[in-house]
Amino acid sequence: MSVTLDKTPWHRHFIGLFLRFDGWLILAILFLAGLGLLAMYSAGYDHGTRFIMHGRNMLLAAGILFVVAQIPPQRLMQLAVPIYLVGVLLLLGVEFFGITRKGAQRWVNIGIVIQPSEIMKIAMPLILAWWFQLRAGQLRWPDFIVAGLLLMVPVGLILHQPDLGTSLLVLAAGLSVIFFAGLSWKLVAPPVILGVVGIVLIILYEPSLCQAGVDWVVLHDYQKTRVCTLLDPYRDPLGKGFHIIQGMIAIGSGGLWGKGFMAGTQTHLEFIPERTTDFIYAAYAEEFGLVGTLALIIGFLFLIWRAMVIAARAKSLFGRLLAASIAMIFFTYAFVNMGMVMGVLPVVGVPLPFISYGGTAMVTLGLALGMLMSIAREQVPEKPSLEWGAGMPSAPAARRRLRA
Repeated sequence: MSVTLDKTPWHRHFIGLFLRFDGWLILAILFLAGLGLLAMYSAGYDHGTRFIMHGRNMLLAAGILFVVAQIPPQRLMQLAVPIYLVGVLLLLGVEFFGITRKGAQRWVNIGIVIQPSEIMKIAMPLILAWWFQLRAGQLRWPDFIVAGLLLMVPVGLILHQPDLGTSLLVLAAGLSVIFFAGLSWKLVAPPVILGVVGIVLIILYEPSLCQAGVDWVVLHDYQKTRVCTLLDPYRDPLGKGFHIIQGMIAIGSGGLWGKGFMAGTQTHLEFIPERTTDFIYAAYAEEFGLVGTLALIIGFLFLIWRAMVIAARAKSLFGRLLAASIAMIFFTYAFVNMGMVMGVLPVVGVPLPFISYGGTAMVTLGLALGMLMSIAREQVPEKPSLEWGAGMPSAPAARRRLRA
């Protein structure tokens, strides 16, 4: 009996690992990563090794992206339940054995100190996409109730830490899956209307509601303070309102073209707090102006659009829901971060993807993009999508496929 040995050169095997990587998605990632390195070099050049660490985190995220992209979506679906259960157990561990830092109990030591709520940013869309795939073809309203319970358990645990910013991100990731799975607008509209009415009432009665001693019942005192500071940052310009005021000054002073690379006065005179993390967008806008800001927004919109196209072309319901939720995660990150820096949303701890410094956030980013690339690799068997735009559907066709 003769045995045929595979004599394919090793470099061809290596190149084969990249075949069917989505070229447009890679382009968006490289563009945003480049802007992130540019912004971090300027904002963090006097923060020791922050720029080098940011580059290292990006390389780590790229490695995670590459590894996860090799995992077929079917295998990702099998990992959904274990990852979700581990995440919930770790959140319960935070409740009983958590480590407190800066007034919040959000970390747990399992040999290394980790923040379990970060796991749920990925575990939540995974478990809900798995659930709706399991119920595909026989969805009934009780299935949406089960999905809601799967969502609210970790969101409630994260809120209790308290961590409003992360809980909002996990909630948005879960709700996007439920919505794309077919949740009726009749159920979506009432809470949206109630939310809008609540915001209007808070704005109208802000002077009396924000007085000392007034209890908002459903919000912690620090959360109430954030909302009131958003409505009137000059209430405490050197304290709670300092972040918002300085962020708006930096963005406004950038003008059309910006002050120039490494020439931002608000940034380098250290008027912008957390200028390499949550408020790096203010430093970026000051130096690159409206033109640079539009380039950044276009980069995010392109990434989100491409993720939605990948979702529309996915072979399974699981892949469609997971890819669409990842698109909404990036939208939520960018919208909330830019909104809070510009003073239109309360200040919460939400980083700007690719731009803000943070190892854990970058790892989460790599995982999400790796899963998105895995779904993209499965959907085009004819030719590698590194041939830019190969097989790309029109926008109407993409929307119809996503709803299918």
